[in-house]
Amino acid sequence: MNDQLKTILQKAKLNFAVLASILVIAVLGKLTNPELTNSIFVTADSLISELILLFVAITLGAFIPNFKLVVFGSIAAFVGAAVLIQAGIFTYLTTEYLFAVLIVVLGFASIANLYRHYREFQL
Repeated sequence: MNDQLKTILQKAKLNFAVLASILVIAVLGKLTNPELTNSIFVTADSLISELILLFVAITLGAFIPNFKLVVFGSIAAFVGAAVLIQAGIFTYLTTEYLFAVLIVVLGFASIANLYRHYREFQL
C-alpha cells in the first residue's frame, strides 16, 4: 500500500468511524424502528438546505485541528440539549430533530476534515 494512503488512513480513523457509525445507525434503525429512522433521516435531508448549518459544520471540520474536540463537543451539545428538552426548557425542539442536526453536523464535519487530510498530500 502506498505510504501516503497509509498516512491518510491513519490520520482519518475518527472520520471514518463517524461516517461508519452514521451508516450503522441507519441500518440498525431501519431494522428496529423504521418509522422513526425514516423521519429522522428525512429531517436530516431537509436540514441540508439550511446553508448556515452546513457552513458551520464544514468550518468545524476543516479549521479545527483536533477533530476529537469537534466530535465530542457536538455529542456533548446534543446530550445537553436533549436533557434540556426532557426537562421542559426547550419546548419547541424534539430529540429527533436534534439528532438529525447531529447527524448532519458530524457527517459534513467528517467529510470536510477528511478532505483537509487529503489536501495535505500531492498525488
